[in-house]
Amino acid sequence: MVVTREDEGLARAAVEGLLAEVELTPKPGLPDAREADVPGLRWSARALEPGLAAMAAAARRTGEPGKGLRAELGAIGRSTERAMARADGGAGLHHGAVWPLGLLVAGAALAPGGTVEEITGLAGRIAAHPDGRAPRMPTPGSSVSVRYGAAGAKGEARAGFPHVRRASAALRTARDAGSREPEARLNALLTIMTTLQDTGLLHTAGPYGLREVQDGAREVLDSTRLLDAFDRRLRERDLRPRGSGHLLAAALFLDAR
Repeated sequence: MVVTREDEGLARAAVEGLLAEVELTPKPGLPDAREADVPGLRWSARALEPGLAAMAAAARRTGEPGKGLRAELGAIGRSTERAMARADGGAGLHHGAVWPLGLLVAGAALAPGGTVEEITGLAGRIAAHPDGRAPRMPTPGSSVSVRYGAAGAKGEARAGFPHVRRASAALRTARDAGSREPEARLNALLTIMTTLQDTGLLHTAGPYGLREVQDGAREVLDSTRLLDAFDRRLRERDLRPRGSGHLLAAALFLDAR
């Protein structure tokens, strides 16, 4: 597979979006510079770059969001997850981030210079195809999706990443209102958290834990003075809205383009 400079540039931008999400501090319930091994998170994120570049190259070569591209992205994505696991000793520090970033990198490769709406739409069309090579074993995310009727990561992707579009709009709105960049990014993260049906949270904390995150995020958007208390509450209860973090990274990737 021939990987071009354009493919490498998209992969690098996606990883930079992931790193920008990691380094945003404070961040309710999520790893940030106050407690996380940031160098380790950076090392783990960089391990995703070759796989993301290969996804961009596959999309550019295929030229359409069809079933063949979906199968190829799935195979590359599983290989990329394994590469990340080797890089971080099996910790899976960015487990789950490859799915949204890979699809959006592919969408961006199909539509160079495309808008957020065009790229998320193409990513949704890719995700709508089944991956016949995917493992048949149920995952915690798929199990709670069935149990609670939650869209989960697959539903988010098939719908064209509505939360990524909402986060992109929140970034623009906050900047236009004069917010500094960290505050704009925090607002975008909280906007995602208010409505995302995070199957990771559903798996670890059930519907009440998910609702606590969603309601708390709404309260902080109304009054940032509540941020510290909300963050403390999530950490004490081990409520980790990682799905929202991954989608913020995806929005920052598209924003940087």
